[in-house]
Amino acid sequence: MHPFSYTKPSGIREALNAGRHGGRYIAGGTTLVDLMRETVERPESLVDISALPLREVTVTERGGLRIGALVRMAEAAGHPKVRTLYPVISQALELSASAQLRNMATIGGNIMQRTRCTYFRDVTANCNKREPGSGCAARDGFNRTHAILGTSDSCVATHPSDVAVAFAALDASVQLVGQDGGRSVPFTDFLLRPGSTPSREQALRRGELITGVEIPAHPRPLKSGYLKVRDRQSYEFALTSAAVALHVRGGVVREAKVAAGGVGTVPWKLPAVERHLIGERPSEALWTAAAERAADGARPLEHNGFKAELLKRTVERQLRIVGGTQ
Repeated sequence: MHPFSYTKPSGIREALNAGRHGGRYIAGGTTLVDLMRETVERPESLVDISALPLREVTVTERGGLRIGALVRMAEAAGHPKVRTLYPVISQALELSASAQLRNMATIGGNIMQRTRCTYFRDVTANCNKREPGSGCAARDGFNRTHAILGTSDSCVATHPSDVAVAFAALDASVQLVGQDGGRSVPFTDFLLRPGSTPSREQALRRGELITGVEIPAHPRPLKSGYLKVRDRQSYEFALTSAAVALHVRGGVVREAKVAAGGVGTVPWKLPAVERHLIGERPSEALWTAAAERAADGARPLEHNGFKAELLKRTVERQLRIVGGTQ
């Protein structure tokens, strides 16, 4: 670990002043500290924001939900409003990491976490995300767990967050504050596809701070859930996952929100699946036909071709579960 300075501001303005000069914000530290130990990350300054007043879960005026950036994962998962309004968020959080990490890690830190690509974490390997222009060892290496959607010649690493998949499905937005005031960024615009600049992962301006994540109101009743497929049932990242939310009224699907994890360089919205569902009556045939569109545009690598079919099956199964036919 390289030397760094440390400060712990008591207010947002003080934190922004510290962050504007390149300080890295830290709260639970469950990702950043690990990367610092491995010398993947080498910040010169840490700004501990754990004392800031960003720990509330509130219902918005329009009936949506706002989760503060410093709410712990375990707190968010167990919050009555989260469990009642958006069980897909609770389930995604409870299937993440370990109990110990969920008790420490924050919502803001979770969506800021970096890939678990082994080549990114191996400082002897070529990685454009870690060292721009060095190459991508995963493209010709062992890439079984890597992405099949949203990849580029520069990077094929998956985004590791589970709850980010639920946020993407629900059309959430990230609330930010900087020296020039606050702004809101749609979640699907906040996390960036690698393109030719994989080292830039979020649509953050210098020194900006995440204050929370806001989920808009959706028509009721809304049934939702999260399914995660992985190599083992505990403390493992997704091979594929599916976040599904359905509004069914009068025997017809009126609204459908679907996103996938474990397969994309960012949490992957599935608009083709959503379009196939809307206006149709729930049935086994509908779930199967809609799920066939889940892997549209996939570009498998040498070792992860199985993910395309697995994604379709994962989405189909979760549509059945949420749709009430299983």
